Amino acid sequence: MTAKISTLQQWMLGITCALSMSSAMSHDMVPGKKQSAPILIKGATLHTVSNGVLNNSDILLKDGKIAAIGKQLSQPSNAQVINGQGKHVYPGLISTVSQLGLREIESVRATVDITEVGEDNPHLLAHVAYNPDSEIIPTIRANGITHVQVTPSGYMLGGQSSVINLDAWNIDDGLVKSAVGVHLFWPSKPGYWVSKKRLPKALKSYQKRLDRLTDYFAQSKRYATAYNADKTIEQDIRWHAMLGLWSKEKTLFVHADAINEIEQALRFNRTHDINIVIVGGRDAWIAKEQIAAQQVPVIYTHAFGIPARGDEDIDQAFKTPSQLKDAGVTVVIGYESAWDSRSLAFAAGMAAKYGLGKKAALEAITLTPAKLLGVDKQLGSLDVGKSASLIITNGDVMDYQTHRVQQMFIDGRSVDLNNRHRQLYEKYQQKVAIK
Repeated sequence: MTAKISTLQQWMLGITCALSMSSAMSHDMVPGKKQSAPILIKGATLHTVSNGVLNNSDILLKDGKIAAIGKQLSQPSNAQVINGQGKHVYPGLISTVSQLGLREIESVRATVDITEVGEDNPHLLAHVAYNPDSEIIPTIRANGITHVQVTPSGYMLGGQSSVINLDAWNIDDGLVKSAVGVHLFWPSKPGYWVSKKRLPKALKSYQKRLDRLTDYFAQSKRYATAYNADKTIEQDIRWHAMLGLWSKEKTLFVHADAINEIEQALRFNRTHDINIVIVGGRDAWIAKEQIAAQQVPVIYTHAFGIPARGDEDIDQAFKTPSQLKDAGVTVVIGYESAWDSRSLAFAAGMAAKYGLGKKAALEAITLTPAKLLGVDKQLGSLDVGKSASLIITNGDVMDYQTHRVQQMFIDGRSVDLNNRHRQLYEKYQQKVAIK
């Protein structure tokens, strides 16, 4: 005889499973303690980004900041000394658009919190859903990434992103800058895969979405005009969240890949006097002159992509950053996928080999994103007064064969670089082959 389970029991079982799953997906690395003594790294190769490469140089970290850079720096009496001979020091890498902490296991809906219902959610803050205990975070840090811009997904106006450091107990400890900008996911035109029978309906639906997008921004602009004239008007949380776009205090991140989407976004930019950034940019190389003319930066997320068309060069994805830079476009290299973010440095290395050059490639994952996100006074380069957020490597951080991140500091705190990948590697090194 099979026992029946009541609705309440089913609900409780679901809660128990969810809690067990949450526990299983929480990493056990403890965030570093606040820096209590100076740290002196001696004789390393410093990749400052802002002032070139300094060979056989020292860098002093004090109270979570970079206190001094130079040769043969005097050693404070209570300093921890790190031998940097043969080592390389870089500023912490920045993942400019990432769903890290919002998406854990694709097939488990309870672990995916990247989007909300509806198309008009510019007021939602992605960092509210961020999970600082994500099992993925330590694996990302192990490849040199110290900060991410946590980014929502969506169907039109998906919400706002924030900059977070990757070594914190909770979001309050990790938040560097909140509500950097609003993310707009440009409507996609029906592709060749849509049948002739369904195409008219699909095109009609596509046009409706474009019309709604135009209407959303018209409402937002009217609200901004009214609010600036009278601060006592009843607030609409959606359009109030977009006030910073019209005052240019915030950025509109337009997610667009296809050439028609990018060209529409550029026409949209000419209509509205706001700061926009193209995110994705798969076909940006086709419209590089137009993008450069409007001074629109591109966060390129297809550095390891494949050709989109049969007549494209096999290495087009690798060449695109270089082509954009040569045309005068500000280029940042990024990944929206949390899992793929761990390859950020290697994507920059690939772009470097295909014409971007090492200097520009390193800038594209450090100082340029810091400027784009408005945190360049704290992050992005090795400069006195900036945050002591840096990494020490065995070799070139953009070379997957030699990079070997040895140590990481975030605001002067030593970060535990252990992670699930390393644990599994060490586990199976002990496995005895079955004969």
